[in-house]
Order: sequence, then structure tokens, then C-alpha cells
Amino acid sequence: MKDIKNRYREMVEQVKYEIELSFAISNKIDALMKERGLSKKQFADQIGKRPSEITRWLSGQHNFTLSTLAMLSAFFCQS
Repeated sequence: MKDIKNRYREMVEQVKYEIELSFAISNKIDALMKERGLSKKQFADQIGKRPSEITRWLSGQHNFTLSTLAMLSAFFCQS
């Protein structure tokens, strides 16, 4: 029983960490947009996305693909 509790705690911590990382990505995108003076619509237009998708990204609950992260990195000249 103790092993199950430990595994559960580890899973909960892992999920918390993943959520924190997701929000960190969202916050970084938001900060970079503000730095460039871009609205959601302007940003969406420049990268060929819909503003609703940008809203999802900024919610902190979007699962980014590596391809999307690479595209964002190139767009914002970030590594």
C-alpha cells in the first residue's frame, strides 16, 4: 500500500510540473507578443493561425508539438 501511495505522489508531482511548464510557455509567448506590440490577431495573422488558437495557447492548457515550439522559437528569434 505504501508503494501505491508513493507512486501516486510522484504522479501528482509530475502532473504539477507539466502544468507549470505549460504555463511558463504561455507566459513567455505572451511576454514576447507584448514586447513586439502584437495583438492576438496580429500574431495569428503573422504565423498563419487563427486568433482562437492563440487564445488556447495563452490559456496555459495547450499541448504544444515540437514543430509548433520550433516555429515559435524561429518567429521570436529565441532558442
